[in-house]
Amino acid sequence: MKKKIVNKTIRDAKYYDKRGVLSEIVGKPVEMSLETELRESIITGKRKRRLANISIKIDPLQVRAIKKLATMKSIPYQTLIRNWLSQHLKDELHI
Repeated sequence: MKKKIVNKTIRDAKYYDKRGVLSEIVGKPVEMSLETELRESIITGKRKRRLANISIKIDPLQVRAIKKLATMKSIPYQTLIRNWLSQHLKDELHI
């Protein structure tokens, strides 16, 4: 099963390399705007809703590394990941 996925990924990459589609989208800035209320809640760190549960697949070695970093910082690893995501979101949106 994994071999089929890898083969499809390689085929897809070759397809887009031949067509030159990536050159059209890579490197161009994306303009994004947020509603004022959402922007303010991100900046202040206040949220009006409860946290949402999500599920993502991460390499087990990365999970171990994240847990080790979190232990060194004396915080739960989920909190560390949430902080990283929050900071990256602020950086990407320039807020």
